Amino acid sequence: MNAATNTSNTTMTAVLLTANGAPLQTTSIDRPVAGAGQVLVRIRAAGLNPLDAKIRAGKAGHAQAQLPAVLGIDMAGVVEATGSGVSGFKVGDEVYGMTGGVGSVQGSLAQFAAVDADLLAHKPANVGMREAAALPLIFITAWEGLVDRAHVRSGHKVLVHGGAGGVGHIAVQIAKAFGADVYATGSAEQREVITGYGATFIDYRAATVEQYVQQYTDGEGFDIVYDTVGGATLDASFIAAKRYHGHVVSCLGWGTHALAPLSFRAATYSGVFTLMPLLTGKGRAHHGEIMEQATKLIEAGKIVVQVDQRRFGFDQADAAYDVIDAGGTRGKLVIEIPA
Repeated sequence: MNAATNTSNTTMTAVLLTANGAPLQTTSIDRPVAGAGQVLVRIRAAGLNPLDAKIRAGKAGHAQAQLPAVLGIDMAGVVEATGSGVSGFKVGDEVYGMTGGVGSVQGSLAQFAAVDADLLAHKPANVGMREAAALPLIFITAWEGLVDRAHVRSGHKVLVHGGAGGVGHIAVQIAKAFGADVYATGSAEQREVITGYGATFIDYRAATVEQYVQQYTDGEGFDIVYDTVGGATLDASFIAAKRYHGHVVSCLGWGTHALAPLSFRAATYSGVFTLMPLLTGKGRAHHGEIMEQATKLIEAGKIVVQVDQRRFGFDQADAAYDVIDAGGTRGKLVIEIPA
């Protein structure tokens, strides 16, 4: 069925995953209704993340979707209706958020979703639906690490590992917006991208941790180190933290790591698990609050999200996921959803 021709008030077109790793199916399913505290959103764009591809493959043990499932964590769209108890949104409002695609919560690869209003914010007026849909997960992840956990402020020296990546390029810009002195690691070919966001570039292949800590902090270490890579990079982060007051944050701290290097620097560590409110139902209002902060920063010109220029429609969802699996994206991929 062509999504553009589905005009029923009781059904909608959605992209469905029926088995892990199986091809996605475009089909007609029941259209949701906004319940108490919910907003019915007509979805215009769905942002895809590497995590979405892992969920499709059944490789995200911490983020399984209950099959059959409508995937898609990030979305942007227009309020179609509001349920009882909702006062912050009205019909016609343009909204965005990280709203589903894990557990039993419907994702964004559908024409409509009944979304917990707490998860939503008003879309920035100066960006389109594609850019808005690309932002929620990566912005929330970066904000929770830098602001909620590490309390970034003016004068801090902040090191972001993976400064050209999804979370990384947003973390660089948030830290800059708070007045921090920002450094970011990447490969040589990412230098221009990283410096373009206002960070001092560090080629992780050309310098050891000890060398760039000496060069940029006189051997003292960074006030905040945000690891967006995981594995050995998190181990390197422990060495790069400032003595006594350094704080390491990671959104990929899944492995087994020796904490001795961190302990010997009398530094601290925080993990970020952005999916917690979606999976548990607790803390969702804070996600909406974070996205309202994103709107303010974007409208002030302090945050720009990098979006891959390739365009995908409903019937190309599998191809979009395959591109993520293959690597080599330049920014976030977005699937556009017809009315």
